[in-house]
Amino acid sequence: MSQNPTIAFSHVGICVSDLGRSERFYTQVFGFVLSHTVEAGPPFDILSELPDLKLRASFLKRDGTTIELLYYEHPVAVGLSERRPMNQLGLTHLAFTLDDLSQVADRIVKHGGRVYPQTRVNTRMGDFMFCTDPDGTRIELWQKPV
Repeated sequence: MSQNPTIAFSHVGICVSDLGRSERFYTQVFGFVLSHTVEAGPPFDILSELPDLKLRASFLKRDGTTIELLYYEHPVAVGLSERRPMNQLGLTHLAFTLDDLSQVADRIVKHGGRVYPQTRVNTRMGDFMFCTDPDGTRIELWQKPV
């Protein structure tokens, strides 16, 4: 065994309630490209600790980043589709840099997400604002200064 194992980031997984809607959201709003889809059951029921697992997953890619959208047919997804507090332990948000915050915010709403204009701030590093995808996953928009 190596003293310094090779480690590389692979992907981020997001549980979704409607796979097609989430695919459209991330491809049409943020320009991700659908790489491939898979269906999973055993032995991934052991890995996920979800007995009788049946799921479909879509892998979306952009700029060397991969998002795995997970749609659980059995057992069905649990939880609220509301944005989580920023100080809740675990993954807090995805973040994107962009050149037109208002235009992207409009696309987010058009494709089923929500925009929170009360979170918009202007700093010397640029404008920031939070929004969510259709299932409440928090997304930071960052328009860097020109």
